Amino acid sequence: MVFSAAQLIRRDGVSATGMRDVAAHAEAPRGSLQHYFPGGKEQLVNEAVAWSGRYAGNRIARFLAAMPEPRPSLLFAAMVRQWTDELQSAGYALGCPVAAATVDCAESTASTRTAAAAAFATWNAPVAEALCAMGVPATQAPALATLMISALEGALLIARSEQDIRPLTTVAAELGPMLDGCVVIVAAAPKS
Repeated sequence: MVFSAAQLIRRDGVSATGMRDVAAHAEAPRGSLQHYFPGGKEQLVNEAVAWSGRYAGNRIARFLAAMPEPRPSLLFAAMVRQWTDELQSAGYALGCPVAAATVDCAESTASTRTAAAAAFATWNAPVAEALCAMGVPATQAPALATLMISALEGALLIARSEQDIRPLTTVAAELGPMLDGCVVIVAAAPKS
């Protein structure tokens, strides 16, 4: 049901996603919603947002495993490619459930705002760790990870509105060289 809620939120937003819709999408009895989510829609939305943050964070390891030579630009390109593929296959109908919940609930529901912030942090941490492993200084990696996620989320929003992947491919092309430029290469000490 959490997965179903995330899928509906990313397509329709929080306001347009009803508990009955979630039960129908999950092919679950409606009574199970009250059993598993006694906090109602707010609890379900918050759990869907948390799940989405974990999913995005876990994707980082998969992206890295597929790279012959990990570089920051290639990691960002993989993150972008996931979205270009999804947008094109879904007709630009699907966005990020964390962003949707933030837009719909940030002012009205403190617990959802907190859940969204935690989801972004859950995604940011493995990106920063990957950047450090690639040679980005530990003092710079978290901020660079935030930049990558922010650029991706903004480009995703513009791509959905324009019904075109151009904003996503643009941020990958323009940000890639700057990301690679943040890698510090440590020279080996000369042998005596």
